[in-house]
Amino acid sequence: MSGPERRARTTAADGPAGTPAPAPPADAPHRTRSEAVRVRAARLVLPLSVALWLLSLRSVPLDRMRDLGLLQVLPPLFWVAAALLTLGFCLALSDRRTHGAWLTGYVLALIALVHATPTLLYPTLRYSWAWKHLAVIDAMIRHGGEVPNADKFSVYNDWPGFFQLHALFLRTTGLDSSVGYAAWTPPFANALLLAPLLLLYRSVTRDRRLVWGAVWIFYSCSWVGQDYFAPQSFAFLLFMTVVALLFRQLRSSALPRPDPRRREGWPPGLLVAVVVIVAAIVVSHPLTPLMLISAMALLSLPRRSRRLALPVLIAAVVLTAVWDATVARSYISVNISSLVESLTEPDKNVSSGLAALGDAAPGQILLSWVDRGLSAAVALLAVAGLLVRRWTRRTGLPLLAAAPLPLLAVNAYGGEMLFRAYLFALPAAAFLAAALLLPSGDRRVGRTLAVYPVLLAMFGALVFGYYGKEALNQYTLKEVAAARYVIGHAPPGSTIVTLTADVPDLDLDYEKHRRVQLAYQETDDRRLLVRDPLEGVEGFVYGATEERPAYVVLSRAQDMNLYVTGALPADVPERLEAALSDAPGFTRVYDNGDAIVYRYVTPPPD
Repeated sequence: MSGPERRARTTAADGPAGTPAPAPPADAPHRTRSEAVRVRAARLVLPLSVALWLLSLRSVPLDRMRDLGLLQVLPPLFWVAAALLTLGFCLALSDRRTHGAWLTGYVLALIALVHATPTLLYPTLRYSWAWKHLAVIDAMIRHGGEVPNADKFSVYNDWPGFFQLHALFLRTTGLDSSVGYAAWTPPFANALLLAPLLLLYRSVTRDRRLVWGAVWIFYSCSWVGQDYFAPQSFAFLLFMTVVALLFRQLRSSALPRPDPRRREGWPPGLLVAVVVIVAAIVVSHPLTPLMLISAMALLSLPRRSRRLALPVLIAAVVLTAVWDATVARSYISVNISSLVESLTEPDKNVSSGLAALGDAAPGQILLSWVDRGLSAAVALLAVAGLLVRRWTRRTGLPLLAAAPLPLLAVNAYGGEMLFRAYLFALPAAAFLAAALLLPSGDRRVGRTLAVYPVLLAMFGALVFGYYGKEALNQYTLKEVAAARYVIGHAPPGSTIVTLTADVPDLDLDYEKHRRVQLAYQETDDRRLLVRDPLEGVEGFVYGATEERPAYVVLSRAQDMNLYVTGALPADVPERLEAALSDAPGFTRVYDNGDAIVYRYVTPPPD
């Protein structure tokens, strides 16, 4: 084959998303020297930024966190490391000779900087829901499966896949608890997510710069925080794996001349594997199967992807229906009325949330606007990319980005549906945004470096959403000790009262005790608590006996929750402590500085 024919064939094969760089101009030697400098700089900046990041974590005053969480206590060196890392990535991205290992290193460094920082700084596991999930695993191990008398935790009996998987791991390894490795879930889950993201993006373009740019934008805009030790992070990883495998089979029309050996439709073995993954999603999380069904339904509309999406759609619908009608029937039957009612209130689904009786911290108002701004910016960039880069319309990614919208209108999901919709739309939206910012075929250094301020702004907005509530997500060892004191001393049937859910490990043995979280009770009960803290508590503990006493737990993280969120006025904890210290029947039985525990037994009548 002649040289011109070979070049023509290569250009045709690359298509609109993979047009190769033009032939070197007359000043090629000068540009070669410039490229060599950029390559050396990119290789130097990566280890330098990682070293600066680690040095910045040596002494962080966590006790000074307030309105803005980690943002107000991380030293300047941390932000210098983040800026250098982003600059180095842009330098690496601007040179076509940069080895993929360096780009991988930059992305993994970004994941570590964002998601491993809390793990390295905190003495124990962060976030109250992660502690709840540890308690569920422990209870399922003790009961060999379904946990009786689970009350509000019974939903986990209906979707036990994630918990049973970890229970199996603990039984196999002989570990006592998942708490040791659960703290590393955010960086580990995000690192695992890199594989399906790369598979997805490489299935729609051969432009390596666009692929890695989209990956960087995804991690720079994923502020929702659903990557902790939870069924959602596990199910989202499986969801992205199914989507990536489908797109890999599809081979977008943006890439002509597909492999002639590739059959239309799924290879039988791969289809079986996909159905197994779908089943794992269905048994692990109630929302993700619905997101998968919505995505497969939209991807079934174009004729070219119908043969691939329909089998997955059918499998998802059948498995979800069977599971909901059998194992999850208890939950579905109890909540069916509220689910049906939500169908007629799409406006409330989008804006639902708990009405606060206090004022949120001033910094939280700023955080909410930054989060909204970042989400809106991603949506606008994605829409602009779709309109300007017409070839992206043939990739199927616009349908994937739109898939969460129907669910956003039909269910509130506890006030979190807007956040979950953003999470599931982000992989496709990040690619569309990258297509706008990094046009194919334009490999000018200035063009790539011009994206640097945008990527830096994305990172800055990300940490507002991801770090902004760390003042209440972080726990001290003393708070853990207080919770374990209560669990160790509370007889079965005891009532445990807290202001919020922010007491680590207090849900251990949850099937044995009654939990009351005052900030989440009915509005009238919360108003009574604000007006008269003692009377607001006594209504929930009255009748406690020596055999079944009540415990009231006050702690640092609960105080911080009320200050940050405004769920209750910030002075309620102090007023409640003052009232309990002199109230009949209440005895202070534990105090370590970060937590106070009162034991209550109803006094005998006079």
